[in-house]
Amino acid sequence: MSSKKISGIKCLLFSICFLSVTTGCQTNEKVTSQPFSIIYGFKEGDNKSIYLSDEQGKKRIKIIDVPNNAGGYPAVSPTGKQIAFYGKYDKRKTWSIHTADIDGTNMRRLTNLKNAWDYGPAFSSDGKTIVFGREYTDKNGDMQEGIWLMNSDGTEQHQIKGLEGGAPEYMPDGRLLFHSKGRFSKTAAAQISIANIDGSNVIQLTNDDTDNFNPKISPDGTQIAYLSNRDGNQEVYVMNVDGSNQTRLTRNRIRDGDPAWSPDGSKVFFTSQNVFGIYDIYKVDKDGSSTERVLINASQTATVYHVDKHYLERLAHARQQ
Repeated sequence: MSSKKISGIKCLLFSICFLSVTTGCQTNEKVTSQPFSIIYGFKEGDNKSIYLSDEQGKKRIKIIDVPNNAGGYPAVSPTGKQIAFYGKYDKRKTWSIHTADIDGTNMRRLTNLKNAWDYGPAFSSDGKTIVFGREYTDKNGDMQEGIWLMNSDGTEQHQIKGLEGGAPEYMPDGRLLFHSKGRFSKTAAAQISIANIDGSNVIQLTNDDTDNFNPKISPDGTQIAYLSNRDGNQEVYVMNVDGSNQTRLTRNRIRDGDPAWSPDGSKVFFTSQNVFGIYDIYKVDKDGSSTERVLINASQTATVYHVDKHYLERLAHARQQ
């Protein structure tokens, strides 16, 4: 291994240890090809930023501050070189999708429709397209929910016709996982569904009179984590990809949110509000056992499968300056 590469890894280790929010950093831990498991939003005072963290919450590193200190819900591209997230403008009335390099450089605003809420971007498996949700109030004062698609550079933005709902993401087979319109309706409830990328062949997986939403597909494509309030409180559930074996994972008195799988598919990360009104990130085994808090004052979790090591070393070096 060259001395230049060793120097870069040492720089990364130093930066991670320095930025850790927990007590200390174990110097005998080896740096693997995947030092981070999740990406999330972190709020400190009036400042809102996006961070990477390992599964234990012991190592974390800041990527970027979001525009106007409002926004988040980040995602990492399959190449590990880019992130996508949303920021807020016009006194938080306009939400826009952005991309940036994983080292925090080259931030670009991709959508800018005034008074629309664009959120929850997700990359395709080849990283060439981004799917996202868009919400807006129509001229009658009713909330509309649509699913939109664009190239990862922001070109060719278009709504996927026939799909009303939100929180879309790609499945391993190229189809879309999303929740149907209903979260803002007095007469219908949101349900978890799957559809082709062109909006055809919609398959509904849940069917009850309560909201089921924000679905996330497991790394192997066999299970779905999602949120539901069917038991009187917003909790995290999992089910098989065909809708069978719907199982409740969390049992809290306050609302849980933001489910995300661990990269190996054995656990589900989620956000829960504590008694001080602050959101923390937890993880739970996918059978509902062994719940553990990972990070404090953090939310909007998403899974990280790969981070480009070259960009990561640049990021660590920049944080030392």
